[in-house]
Amino acid sequence: MCGIFGYCNYLVEKSRGEIIDTLVDGLQRLEYRGYDSTGIAIDGDEPDSTLVYKQIGKVSALKEEIAEHHPKRDVTFVSHCGIAHTRWATHGEPKQVNCHPQKSDPTGEFVIVHNGIITNFRELKTLLSNKGYSFESDTDTECIAKLFKHLYDTNIQNGNELDFHELTKLVLLELEGSYGLLCRSSHYPDEVMATRKGSPLLIGVKSEKKLKVDFVDVEFPDDNAQPETPLVSERSNGLASSRNLTVNGGRKVRLFDHEDRGNSNLLPIAANEFNLRHSQSRAFLSEDGTPNPVEFFLSSDASSVIKHTKKVLFLEDNDIAHIYDGEIHIHRSRREVGASMTRSIQTLEMELAQIMKGPYKHFMQKEIFEQPESTLNTMRGRIDFENNSVMLGGLQAWLPAIRRARRLIMIACGTSYHSCLATRAIFEELSEIPVSVELASDFLDRKSPVFRDDICVFVSQSGETADTMLALNYCLERGALTVGIVNSVGSSISRITHCGVHINAGPEIGVASTKAYTSQYIALVMVALSLSDDRVSKIERRGDIMQGLKKIPQQIKEVLQLEGKIKQLCEKDLKDQKSLLLLGRGYQFASALEGALKIKEISYMHSEGVLAGELKHGVLALVDEDLPIIAFGTRDSLFPKVVSSIEQVTARKGHPIVICNKNDEVWEKKAATTKMVTLEVPQTVDCLQGLLNIIPLQLISYWLAVNKGIDVDFPRNLAKSVTVE
Repeated sequence: MCGIFGYCNYLVEKSRGEIIDTLVDGLQRLEYRGYDSTGIAIDGDEPDSTLVYKQIGKVSALKEEIAEHHPKRDVTFVSHCGIAHTRWATHGEPKQVNCHPQKSDPTGEFVIVHNGIITNFRELKTLLSNKGYSFESDTDTECIAKLFKHLYDTNIQNGNELDFHELTKLVLLELEGSYGLLCRSSHYPDEVMATRKGSPLLIGVKSEKKLKVDFVDVEFPDDNAQPETPLVSERSNGLASSRNLTVNGGRKVRLFDHEDRGNSNLLPIAANEFNLRHSQSRAFLSEDGTPNPVEFFLSSDASSVIKHTKKVLFLEDNDIAHIYDGEIHIHRSRREVGASMTRSIQTLEMELAQIMKGPYKHFMQKEIFEQPESTLNTMRGRIDFENNSVMLGGLQAWLPAIRRARRLIMIACGTSYHSCLATRAIFEELSEIPVSVELASDFLDRKSPVFRDDICVFVSQSGETADTMLALNYCLERGALTVGIVNSVGSSISRITHCGVHINAGPEIGVASTKAYTSQYIALVMVALSLSDDRVSKIERRGDIMQGLKKIPQQIKEVLQLEGKIKQLCEKDLKDQKSLLLLGRGYQFASALEGALKIKEISYMHSEGVLAGELKHGVLALVDEDLPIIAFGTRDSLFPKVVSSIEQVTARKGHPIVICNKNDEVWEKKAATTKMVTLEVPQTVDCLQGLLNIIPLQLISYWLAVNKGIDVDFPRNLAKSVTVE
């Protein structure tokens, strides 16, 4: 939920001012992930000293805080590691003492930035307090920093100089929960540790010389190490975690006695016989053996790295990346069966212009108006409109297995859940496979039964949503085939699922999802079309849907022309309203739910999506001449029933705003005799109509928020990528 950014230069001369500007700029591009407080940590003026600047509020407040302290900007560093953080509060309210980076002690021997939640932090805090450590903040992150110091000091006292990555392994063994974290230390100058478990983290690489290979080797513990051998640096091909060592006459060396947490006795760790760094990362070897000048950019999201480099390495869960001497070394605590031996350095396709606002006032507005292009990109190269065929490369080999499924389970959260609801009916119609749509958190709470002949589809814009990730692991453990529908290339869900589809919507920076919703919708429809391409009885229906998809980008352009009318509607009819109802039925129930969510999260107005068929079962009691109601009255098989529901509203002096098709005589007559307002959209195939109907709701939520002076891209209490449970 928070944003992490780090910058390391090696043999690349940079002033302190340039380093500060790089860190601050990286944070600004991550503000969508959290914006209640920010901070950076850089090298100080004295050897092995650390300067930490942090402030509550947005990055602009941090800039002012740094300026007030007048750091010497012209000091030059040939090698340096700085870390930065923008926070979405989980433990402790936004105040300066709770801002990251968090320090192990007043001098900052170890400094941490952290994204995620440490679930056992109370036990760790109690343990460390009993050891004499005092805590300043309410955060769980401070425990990590103090744990680093405690383990470092204890090992030094026992004559054991651990390498930075070995120390990090020992710390991680004690952490429970999720984390993406960076650590720098005055004991390990110009080095940084980066590790993740359930939270996204990537490393951008910028080098003047071409890398020798486009991957980094993963360094595993030595499986052939003999017992009663001193702990040796992994770089010397020695042993790894002390938890796996047998020393002192066969006694297992452990950090904490987990079977007796009460006294948590610390046992000594075998001394390091060597502290050498022999291994080299093949990617960073030079032809003549001389070191390569290189810069590294560590981040929670590629959007903050693309300005500097397109070469990116995505860390996987439990990777421990150690950056030092212009190289990346990736360590694992143990060797898993089938584990990849390398991490590829990929080339990003996104451009910097894609994440800039351009002529728009907010990212959300930009992303609403990008939908003609983003929906086209989702279909580009995948649908042959002349031959009415669909080809999804990431799914093609798995289609026979999916068609044999007993049921499809679609699992998601928030807006992604609504895209599943919007397409459930067409999945069932075309595939004739039962489909259930589940909220990831509820799915896990119920411990819902999952079988090997189930197909589990996971939908997430970021590909890192914590509840969806937990549900994915739950289904994998039970042997189900998993399918990922994500926007972020290289994300956790895209890597862990068996197969899937990237929606190709481009970077979505605004917290309120707009273009990702419509692209997820289309991607899911394409999956449904692929599943039915062997059914002769569905040929005509599939053809109609594909021809409807062909027109969608242009039709969205038409709907966007309603912005002027919607702006007026928000300034007059919806001004100062406290609550709003949205009515939908069939395919449009999902539109009602998604529209209500947009209005809630951006304008802070209470809004509720209601199934029109349930109106008379209680909701009708709320209807009066003052309550604003938005109803979906576009043409499909349920149109007569929707008309009946809206007539029930008008009979009770309600004045609905009806989203209907162009030149629909039914609504033209009713608007002429009542105070009904209509917003006309083009007509398309019934299962695609929600793609057009949701656009007016996105614009309504946007203008309601703008008229209230709300910061649309950063709604209170929310962040873009929900990486905590």
